[in-house]
Amino acid sequence: MLLASLLFATAHLSLPSEAAALTKEQVEAQSAYDSALADFNKVLAERRAQIDGKKKLPTRPGQALYLARVKVMSTYKDLTDAIPERIGRPNKFNVPPAYFDAAIEPLIQEYADLFRVLQAPPANAQDSKTPFKDVVDLGTVIARAEGLNPTTAQKAGEISLGLFYAETNGRQNIGNARSKTYMGSLQTGTSENAKGARKWAAVKAKVRKLDPQLAARDDAEEKRAKGIDQRYNHWIAVRNGLMNAHADLFGQIPEIVKMVPDDIDQMKLFELIQIIPTPTRAALASGDFENYRITDPKIMGYLRNNAVFTFGKKDRAKKSATYREILDGMWLFDDKFKRAQKKYEEVKAGTAG
Repeated sequence: MLLASLLFATAHLSLPSEAAALTKEQVEAQSAYDSALADFNKVLAERRAQIDGKKKLPTRPGQALYLARVKVMSTYKDLTDAIPERIGRPNKFNVPPAYFDAAIEPLIQEYADLFRVLQAPPANAQDSKTPFKDVVDLGTVIARAEGLNPTTAQKAGEISLGLFYAETNGRQNIGNARSKTYMGSLQTGTSENAKGARKWAAVKAKVRKLDPQLAARDDAEEKRAKGIDQRYNHWIAVRNGLMNAHADLFGQIPEIVKMVPDDIDQMKLFELIQIIPTPTRAALASGDFENYRITDPKIMGYLRNNAVFTFGKKDRAKKSATYREILDGMWLFDDKFKRAQKKYEEVKAGTAG
């Protein structure tokens, strides 16, 4: 009832006082947003009732929640495009105000709370007491195995922590409420996990020479994870995820830093290796990364499914984009990567595990 009351208040108090002066486009934009907000509230309440009542959930219980949130942000962006005066105050989620009405913060908090329940790790998941340090250590040693010196390899540790935040918000061993394929601390599928394990086995001897203590930890985690889906062992999930998608590019970090000097953009680039690996590698090999253009509708669809060019009619109408435009369009990742940078500094200072 609290959510419903809040929705009613925000939906109706948001109407401009001079409604009669609105154009047809503005009235339609307001109506679309109010409808999206009502739908969002409905699915939030429905999923909460199912969880609290211990009722059977849909196969992908987070998908309807996700689509409803996207629709709210999309229609609000259309509304602020039509009525710029509707752009309000900053919000605690650091979403640009043109995409999000701060008055509905409690609804978005409820959304996040529901996903925390829906994506909770299984009972046999194997947590780490030092999940952030693990990510940094693994990324760093993998980069060293790829030929980087100890100082340069630290960048791989920082980027790896950014990937952990991008994929799971820094939560270890989570499931996936929108997919039955991807899970764990780096959200990998079974084939990706297996490929990463094979690639790790090929460099394990080198790792043992570089860092005997880390190799011993790895031996212990391998033994610990026997008999479970290893994607639910934090250490192994991160190790295999990084080896599968990113290890070879870690060796190219000096060249990548020259092409993409901004730290946040570097994290975005490596996240794009998760989302659209083939065109991103082609862009890197082109010699003109930022101006490399994506035109394939399927690739644009993958981007939209990962919150890039997703919100509002103007973004959704884009049929192509350069990598510079894609990096700029990944603004929803900015807050995650900034939190990862802060956590990285804590790990290096020994104040976070």
